[in-house]
Amino acid sequence: MFAGTRPDYLGVKDGRLARCKRTPNCVSSQADASDAEHYIAPIVFKGSAGQAMAAVGKAVESTARATVIRSELGYLYAEFRSRLMGFVDDAEFLFDAAAGVIHVRSASRLGRRDFGVNRERVEALRAAIAASGQAKPGVG
Repeated sequence: MFAGTRPDYLGVKDGRLARCKRTPNCVSSQADASDAEHYIAPIVFKGSAGQAMAAVGKAVESTARATVIRSELGYLYAEFRSRLMGFVDDAEFLFDAAAGVIHVRSASRLGRRDFGVNRERVEALRAAIAASGQAKPGVG
């Protein structure tokens, strides 16, 4: 219903995910840590890029109204739809082998505020990935 247009700036550019816009409807582990509104810790992960994306994919696919759009070695992009109005949020995951983390960015496609939905989703996915036994629970 309120899907909006898939952003054309998603993906990995120069080893990074897109920056969050100034609106408070996006979280990213690559935002400045002093930006409490947008920063969220990366997911600490022990394993290969393939194992990381398999764990992310499994966690995403176990989430209601989630669709994996693109999955490749070290990167996964998924869309999440809200239950009632069908608003779409875009979430990206990028494995950083050197740091041993999965970077994440999750943002609402439409609207200004998300009332913490993107942050809550990332934390739920973090917990699901931690349950796989390869990620550390809690924040990075």
